[in-house]
Amino acid sequence: MDATGSPRRRDEEAAINDLDGEQEERYHDDTDDDEAEAASPDAPLRGSGRPSTDFDGLHLGGSKTSTWRDRLADRIPPRLRSAWSATVRWVQGPDPPRIFTITPMFPKIQHAPLALLDRYAPRRIQRFWLLIALYACWLLAFSLILRASSYSESIPGYGSPARLSCASRYWSEGNGCGLNGNRCRPFSNATMAFRCPADCHKQLILNPHAVGDQEVVYKPLVVGGPTDRSTGLEDEVLSNAIYRGDSFICASAVHAGFISDSQGGCGVLTLTGEQPSFTASTNYGIESIGFPSYFPHTFGFLPGTRAQCHDLRWPALAISAFFTATLSLFTTDPAVFFWSTFIILFFTTALATDPPNLYDYPSLLSLAIGRFLPTCFCAWVTYRYTVHRTLHNLTAQIEKTLLWLGAAWVGALNNETFDRIPIQRLTAHDIQAQPGAVPALIAVVLTIFSIALAQAWSFRLEGRMPRYLALYSLFVAAILLMLALPGLNLRIHHYILALLLLPGTSFQNRTSLLYQGLLVGMFVNGIARWGFDSLLQTPGELFQGAQQGTLLPEIGVVSVGMSAISFGLGALPRWDAETKVLFDGISALVNDVERFRGYGGSDGTDWDDGEGSGSLTWTWHRHRVGRPSAPDGEGELHGDAGDSDVDAETLMDLPEYFRFAYMAGSQVADFSKAGTWTAEDLEMLATDPKYQGKGAGSQLMRWGLERADQEGFEAYLEASPDAVRLYEHFGFREAARTDTWIENERVKPGVMYRNLFMIRPSKGAG
Repeated sequence: MDATGSPRRRDEEAAINDLDGEQEERYHDDTDDDEAEAASPDAPLRGSGRPSTDFDGLHLGGSKTSTWRDRLADRIPPRLRSAWSATVRWVQGPDPPRIFTITPMFPKIQHAPLALLDRYAPRRIQRFWLLIALYACWLLAFSLILRASSYSESIPGYGSPARLSCASRYWSEGNGCGLNGNRCRPFSNATMAFRCPADCHKQLILNPHAVGDQEVVYKPLVVGGPTDRSTGLEDEVLSNAIYRGDSFICASAVHAGFISDSQGGCGVLTLTGEQPSFTASTNYGIESIGFPSYFPHTFGFLPGTRAQCHDLRWPALAISAFFTATLSLFTTDPAVFFWSTFIILFFTTALATDPPNLYDYPSLLSLAIGRFLPTCFCAWVTYRYTVHRTLHNLTAQIEKTLLWLGAAWVGALNNETFDRIPIQRLTAHDIQAQPGAVPALIAVVLTIFSIALAQAWSFRLEGRMPRYLALYSLFVAAILLMLALPGLNLRIHHYILALLLLPGTSFQNRTSLLYQGLLVGMFVNGIARWGFDSLLQTPGELFQGAQQGTLLPEIGVVSVGMSAISFGLGALPRWDAETKVLFDGISALVNDVERFRGYGGSDGTDWDDGEGSGSLTWTWHRHRVGRPSAPDGEGELHGDAGDSDVDAETLMDLPEYFRFAYMAGSQVADFSKAGTWTAEDLEMLATDPKYQGKGAGSQLMRWGLERADQEGFEAYLEASPDAVRLYEHFGFREAARTDTWIENERVKPGVMYRNLFMIRPSKGAG
């Protein structure tokens, strides 16, 4: 065997190289001849009379195979290709790109804090200990203010006040307080020392809340107030102001003039039992709601029990703003400035300026720390890819403090600064329902769009526009995908909106300083106040307490008397094809208090009233209000308004409001709109078809005429032709008539419909 370097081996390699060179030379020569031939005007078309050089996809020679991009490009008209190329070049921006930097205005003034620091603390270790001292001073001052804010003296005879939120109230939504309100007892003979924060007039109810036949939404929930009627509590309750138990306690205290809205306050409230009516009024910037009937749970405020305690959110804000401004003026390090500001913003918001609705500071601190750690990750991503580019090498100390830091505090005080914008939640339901939300949304969208155009132009000048167009295309695609998911609602919280917009501020100019600080503050406010919430929510999660579009009960009035009314509740179980829920029970509210709850048979069979009708009859006795409830035959229940000192004769003159809802186990569906039962007048009198011919209509007539005779009134009605004989039987006589052409299945074609006006004289003594 020859060695690798033997002469024979070298001769063989040389021969092979010579052969390869000849072949290569011949290949290039052939190629040149082909190209020359192809260039000739008389050259034949390629491929005609020439064997193919493609073999099983392997290209051995001839023309290069075109790709799908080449074929697609060939189909695009030249003008369109030219326009597309020009657009791409425009989007890519100028070459070389223009990088934005801020040159300080009045540099000597803006650099003065840095010069002062260089003079008195030139060494790095000195600056480190100055920073630690600054942190310690802020922490000490902030802690002392929180302690003073949380501390309140015991009210003699009533103990230490319980800390309430602006949304605290006694009564739950719907039937949450249980049958006859038993879960929300006691109704009277009880007091509570309480403490309220400031600015509770801003606490609005966001989902419709029923107060009799009214629906209250987007306003403070305060029902009642000072009244001129005799309550027997004039010496016990401040300003004789009585409020329904479902009212916001703190907003009611402001409305009564018991505490200050700007500072909050402490005091004692007393439960005043059942009251027959509630007066609407506007006091201290809060408009209360009236309710013309009784409610079992009410409260008022004891005069002379107001204690000295104040909400110190503004001193806490002043301390935090001072320390962050000092830090901003004396540091150019982006990391030190951002993380210090972020931490102070977060805990000032979570513990002082906009805390969650919790009742003590240990719970607040625990919740804040739990939210802080995941928020730090979002803050790190924001700093790494957005904030660092904006603040790097920035020496305009005063401009940074005013634009970035000032805007950050404006965003962190979202509950104070943007609260007047009439958009409480960015959902289609709220935007359509809240007054002024649509114009406000249009203004906000136009503002954001204008800012986005200006920022996009800056990105183009820096040569980074394609990258950010791709990023925001992904954002838009994700939002559209979430909108398409069935059974879920997209809810973009304001802190999510801030996160989405922050990448658009990642360059150094003055407008970006302003926008970026504002968005960082809004992000911090949202997480510190509300925590991380899902972007996708079910209707039940999003609209708690609001109508969900479930099946409503079909209720018929069986009979009406002077003191009782009976309802046909229909058959159960009932299948709701829309929500795919089997309802096995029904709940009835009277004046927004649950007075009846019944279920179908435990074996799944329909319930029955004992007469084979397949439905339950429930009777509500007006005259038994204030007395213990007791069953009165199959399917009937007598009502109980709880602990009442109100005279039964007084309650006889009050309207009552009835609402019904199906139940699936313990879960309640939508309640119906309120139907009103009043002894004064009836807008329409009708009998459910299932009970026609059984004397129900006659019972209805007797009840109304008995009431009219007691009051000494004439009775007047408009009668359809089918009911004339019934009304004549009860003493009505025709006073006038009208003939009208109408389209109705009960009127023969070509025959005019006759409407009679009938009057019955009073048969009473008066």
